[in-house]
Amino acid sequence: MTTAVTSEARKSMSRLYRAAEPDVLKPLLDRAATTPESRERIMGHAAGLLADLRAAQSRGWVNQFLQEYRLNSSEGVALLSLAEAFLRVPDPETADLLIADKLGDADWRAHAGRSSSKLVNSATWGLVVGRALVGEGPAGPLKRLMARAGEPFVRQAVGAAMKMMGEIFVMGRTIDEAMRRMRKPENKGFTASFDMLGEAARTFDDAERYFQAYVGAIDAVGNDPKAGHSVSVKLSALHPRYEVARWDECVPALTEMVEALAVQASRKGIALTVDAEESERLEMSLDIIGAVAALPSLKGWEGFGMAVQAYGKRARPVVAWANGLDRIMNVRLVKGAYWDSEIKRTQVEGLNDYPLFTRKAATDVSYLAVAKDMLAAENIRPAFASHNALTVATILEWAGNSRDFEFQRLHGMGDGLYERLVRENGYHCRIYAPVGGHRDLLAYLVRRLLENGANSSFVHQLADARLTEAEILADPVAKIAAVGGARHPSIPLPKDLFAPGHRNSNGIDLSDRPTLEATVAAVNRPLASGAHPGDGRRGQSEGAELVSAAITRAHAAFPAWQATPVDDRAACLERLADLLEEHRDELMAICVQEAFKTIPDAIGEVREAADFCRYYAGEARARLRPVELPGPTGERNTLHIEGRGVWATIAPWNFPLAIFLGQTAAALVAGNTVVAKPAPQTPLIAMKAVELAHRAGIPADALILTPGGPEVGAALTEDARVMGVAFTGSTATAKRIARALVQDDDRPIVPLIAETGGINAMIVDSTALPEQVVADVVASSFRSAGQRCSALRLLLVQADVADTVIAMLKGAMDTLRLGAPGDPATDVGPVIDQSAYDRLMGYRDSVRDRWVKTVDAPDDGLFVPPTLIRLDRIEDLTQEWFGPILHVATWEAGTLSETITRVNAKGYGLTMGLHSRIARAAEVAEAEAAVGNLYVNRSMIGAVVGSQPFGGEGLSGTGPKAGGPHYLYRFCAERAVSVDTTSAGGNATLLSLDEGGI
Repeated sequence: MTTAVTSEARKSMSRLYRAAEPDVLKPLLDRAATTPESRERIMGHAAGLLADLRAAQSRGWVNQFLQEYRLNSSEGVALLSLAEAFLRVPDPETADLLIADKLGDADWRAHAGRSSSKLVNSATWGLVVGRALVGEGPAGPLKRLMARAGEPFVRQAVGAAMKMMGEIFVMGRTIDEAMRRMRKPENKGFTASFDMLGEAARTFDDAERYFQAYVGAIDAVGNDPKAGHSVSVKLSALHPRYEVARWDECVPALTEMVEALAVQASRKGIALTVDAEESERLEMSLDIIGAVAALPSLKGWEGFGMAVQAYGKRARPVVAWANGLDRIMNVRLVKGAYWDSEIKRTQVEGLNDYPLFTRKAATDVSYLAVAKDMLAAENIRPAFASHNALTVATILEWAGNSRDFEFQRLHGMGDGLYERLVRENGYHCRIYAPVGGHRDLLAYLVRRLLENGANSSFVHQLADARLTEAEILADPVAKIAAVGGARHPSIPLPKDLFAPGHRNSNGIDLSDRPTLEATVAAVNRPLASGAHPGDGRRGQSEGAELVSAAITRAHAAFPAWQATPVDDRAACLERLADLLEEHRDELMAICVQEAFKTIPDAIGEVREAADFCRYYAGEARARLRPVELPGPTGERNTLHIEGRGVWATIAPWNFPLAIFLGQTAAALVAGNTVVAKPAPQTPLIAMKAVELAHRAGIPADALILTPGGPEVGAALTEDARVMGVAFTGSTATAKRIARALVQDDDRPIVPLIAETGGINAMIVDSTALPEQVVADVVASSFRSAGQRCSALRLLLVQADVADTVIAMLKGAMDTLRLGAPGDPATDVGPVIDQSAYDRLMGYRDSVRDRWVKTVDAPDDGLFVPPTLIRLDRIEDLTQEWFGPILHVATWEAGTLSETITRVNAKGYGLTMGLHSRIARAAEVAEAEAAVGNLYVNRSMIGAVVGSQPFGGEGLSGTGPKAGGPHYLYRFCAERAVSVDTTSAGGNATLLSLDEGGI
């Protein structure tokens, strides 16, 4: 029976993962509903809890401070941003810049004297004085007086304040300190669940350190089992590659570690709970938890548990699954901690729907429905984590006289909610207590404050004096029923993200294991008969004569295609986008097998190609119509936008579908005919793309494929009938094309759109979060085997934090897996061909004495090991190395502008990255970086069509930017027509005017 229950629960999870919100909420609304009599009792109890909460908030200066500086104010955001970064900044110069950045613009004076707490008002005046000292305004007497001592004084004061905030939200720096604090009078009657604070591990060393911290915590807590404390574990802290693609590696390893911790906890007589994480990891976590729960060695131990996030659409079946494990399970129900990041990820990846609810009230409904299930479950010992008085009152109503459950709250949150329940009414409440150094709390602190301080959250509503008690305690079931369970109107489905401009392309949910397995099978399936990867590498070519014939055909076809209405041309592109998605598996297979794309890169390739087609179709409809221009009476002036003629589009092998079709689609929708040359390494994907384009309605003579090598490209660009060239590739080749276009004195002057490479730099200062920096560096440098024109080539780290960042980066490189591109576990595939391999390996060997880190690579295949190379100076890197090779150098604090200037001096201008928590640093980079694309606090790859138009300047290209609003115009000729409408016998417009009321 247990197996059947578990199996049914897992099937239900699969159905609900990304189901439509109204469909998921319908049964939840029924389950969470209360009778009018029950609702009346709940409201009475909730009102009492609300009064207790407000009384507690009025007592503590910390609560009053947080009320005064809420997250819906610029001052609250400034303080939160300062707290997030300050304690990790080691150098005083950058610390002062951070303080000035966060304190300098906010209106602290507006808060002066408003709080009933003298301590809060004193802190506010401290902020007023601090702003005066660090602000950029005129130097008054006070500022001049403290010119020397002022900044150190403010820095020390801010440091003390940040540490105080750390004590508010972190129970202790060590497990022993945390346990001592739990013995203080204010925690009397409460127990704790200690979490060894830390975000996801980036390296195997990080994971081992966290594991040993959990071992130590269990040992310490187990020394006093009668205290009733427990330990919580994050799976992502125990393995740096806790990902579905690495399922076969990380699930067994994590199962072994959790087993060891569980056995230790059972012997010590304490409880162990596995925390919840992002929804994409849910199935993996259930495999791990289920395996440990079934261990014979743990039979009879009732201390094992897990957390369930109510904002997830699969929360109810997860609880049903836990109940079917044939043992007692402790289940902690939480609202959820990754809401905003999961929304963004779903949108970025173009998935069909969200794995969670988009309205706060819907999460509350889910919480109540799941709570009712948990109270009724035979094998679950419930723990309800909430700071919401209405939620707590509802659970109390449903539980009746039972005490066989517990409440939980975060340390530093919800003071006053549970004290009376615990000390007078016999209920049990456990405090979720983070443990760790204050400088390590940062990301955790921000996430928890955002989670509990969002405008719609109970904690924020409680602090808003404008809201009545009835509004704060409004029934979430009624709220959601009133909107029919509909998704939040400000959170569109991913497919509608760019509406009304164009429909977003469809992605593939690789976090769903059956979907991943089907995708792996599809991309590794042998290609259609007659298609052989490597044909282009053997030098097949159309030859110069056939190129000339192709141009002749395209030239003859131009008048008819140009005369085709723009709406019809755009419709062809939209049909092509649909066909690309219909044939996605085949196109991905060619990308994997011919271009050595990894599976995520192959998905991105098809999606970007479809996005280009739909985006340019929408742009053409909006921008390529005749424009009526102003002029004097009796005259009509019109600007017509027409095609130029035959265009040659020359595509690279690194984006053999997306760039090949992007350039070609833009030229076609503008009214031109196209002779398209793919890279010699990747002709098969181009052949399939052109076949689909013809099926979409683009005439065979309007788009002609001419595969081949440099001789084909030369024949195309040297033909005087070609009226424009769009090229993506090396800077050297772009210059040769430019020369070819002007060699013939009798040839028309034609446009060249060139997108070339770059020595792309990322600048990191000491305020940046190292974990985020390293994740973005690895993705930007080594994804696609470094074979992206936007890839990071030069990492510039502030000297004060260079050792820390580089050490973490080296550890993250150890987690990379090199292998076959069709293997979902592969991070880095082979480079494109032998020539590229020899060139990269030759350079790598020539600088062997400067290696900071490299990794092992398979012996069979064109695998270039990801390598980190140390430079003495920025100027030492003089050219682009198109592969997984990253150079690192340092820069000194206070020299950001100079550092950007030194990067600019290289003459390239494609991409640049900046990691900094100082807003003014981003402003400096935006003003001074001579690059086409600047990325702040994110990776430097993966530009999105319509959102991040892509293209460089200087040695990196001519512009305009692909996927941007100005791109189509470059493919067009503009023709102005002016007609004198009075020449036929008078100005009819003037003659027809009435008296105008005179």
